[in-house]
Amino acid sequence: MRCHMIKKEGHSHTEFCPHGSGDDVELMIQKAIQLGFKEYCITEHAPLPDAFSSEYAGEETGLTEASMTMSDLPAYFKKCHQMQAKYGADLAIKIGFEIDFLAGYEDWLRGFLASYGPQTDENILSVHFMRGTDDKFWCVDDTMPDFKKGLLQHQPDGQKLYQQYFKTLNQAIITDLGPNAPQRIGHITLIKKFQDYFHLPLTYTTETLKVVDTLLENIHNQHRQLDYNAAGLYKEFCNETYPDFEILKRATSLNIPLIYGSDAHSVKEVGHGYHTLIAQQLVAN
Repeated sequence: MRCHMIKKEGHSHTEFCPHGSGDDVELMIQKAIQLGFKEYCITEHAPLPDAFSSEYAGEETGLTEASMTMSDLPAYFKKCHQMQAKYGADLAIKIGFEIDFLAGYEDWLRGFLASYGPQTDENILSVHFMRGTDDKFWCVDDTMPDFKKGLLQHQPDGQKLYQQYFKTLNQAIITDLGPNAPQRIGHITLIKKFQDYFHLPLTYTTETLKVVDTLLENIHNQHRQLDYNAAGLYKEFCNETYPDFEILKRATSLNIPLIYGSDAHSVKEVGHGYHTLIAQQLVAN
């Protein structure tokens, strides 16, 4: 945001998202124009590898409603191109994906990016799934029962749980995903979505901050960006931005570009928290 003088939306979803509102992306774009945005990134959840289902645990919908399928992609690109053609005079519309990093599926991800990356403008690399109970993958941000059973029962120490998440993000960043690797790292404190319900630590220990600093240094050294994500402010048991203020200060000190993202899954959410995030960033400076 500090590095982008124009008003930019860096993280948004569409009617192609199975867990979204179903709101048409055209209505979301119209609202963005009304709010004065000049750039708008459409970053729908990219498909997951078919083989991943055998390693996933938790509620079925956490997998089946996580993302688009491969068969959705032609219609997705067609709709995005229609939006560029219709609204390009008012808004620079960027096409991309929010892509999941899944340890062990790097080859699949490289192949997906090699095939579809050249058709995109901007992409986000995120971690929504993490190893937990029974050595299966569990969704970090789907349901509280899954979070408890799959992650907290596996690692009840909140600091160590944070460290595991940040280390997984770091693995995503240092993995060579090829020339089309996403340049923006998504909501890096998503692990705190349910922090107020489970009374997770609100501050970080020295050991956890060392892991955070390694993560941020790698983002900085690779000239990548951070998704400065407003969604957490509006989650019932999170109530803060992704990243939180402590990590925001550290990212700012490294001059890591922070790109505002509403993470909107509905028209209502487009632009939410924008001024709050700007004010928080000014304080962090």
